[in-house]
Amino acid sequence: MEVIDEAKLREFAECGYLLLRGVVPRDLIDDASRSIDDLIAQQPPPMGAHGPYFPRVTNVETFLPLLLRSSAFALAESLVGVGRLTIPREAQVALNIPPHLHRPGGPHLDGVSITEPDGRPGTFTLLAGVLITDQPRPDMGNLWVWPGTHLTHAALFREQGPDGLMASGGYPDIALPEPIQILGQAGDLLLAHYLLGHNIGGNVSSVTRRAVYFRLKRDDHVAHWRTSLQEAWRDFDVVRAYLEDDGSKSSNK
Repeated sequence: MEVIDEAKLREFAECGYLLLRGVVPRDLIDDASRSIDDLIAQQPPPMGAHGPYFPRVTNVETFLPLLLRSSAFALAESLVGVGRLTIPREAQVALNIPPHLHRPGGPHLDGVSITEPDGRPGTFTLLAGVLITDQPRPDMGNLWVWPGTHLTHAALFREQGPDGLMASGGYPDIALPEPIQILGQAGDLLLAHYLLGHNIGGNVSSVTRRAVYFRLKRDDHVAHWRTSLQEAWRDFDVVRAYLEDDGSKSSNK
């Protein structure tokens, strides 16, 4: 299992995401896979469906062991601060059914099409995704990410104000780097900054891609979500401290 060391902090700060290998044990992956089988039996996709399908999770407790009985939640906390993340009340099962011949034209940000009950955008701190199936090659239903866009989005919202998120419809107009497809094995953990642009890719393999996502919030995120959109490290005490210390070291050379 990987740990969050200085090299990983630097990678997260620059790229906006980490893929940590072998975080969730096989027995928890097998339990989750059986639970997904049950969801599919109860909520089968439409006949002939291809591409993304999200069966509704009615009991988050079914999937919380992926976070809480592995080191996944502690690893997420090691970016934000111990004791600062709240236990999620929702989980998302994300399937990608082949064949799905698709290449996303660009990224999006979550929380615009589905808002909070009070009408504010559904922002959060950190996306935690657990791979349930192996995705060792591109175009196996992999998640696509656009590295560094967490910083570009924050700069845009400093210029436009946080209401620019809703005005954009979840697709802010920014300059984009080349995207990367997340390649990994069952049990790997993806940690991605809320402001990192991402999207769903195609699946030309013979296997339905399975992943489980949790949207994690710092305990005071809701009260400060506007600031969090404009200051990329507002929710991330550990990353911010690392960057400040690294900047201090650099200035003293």
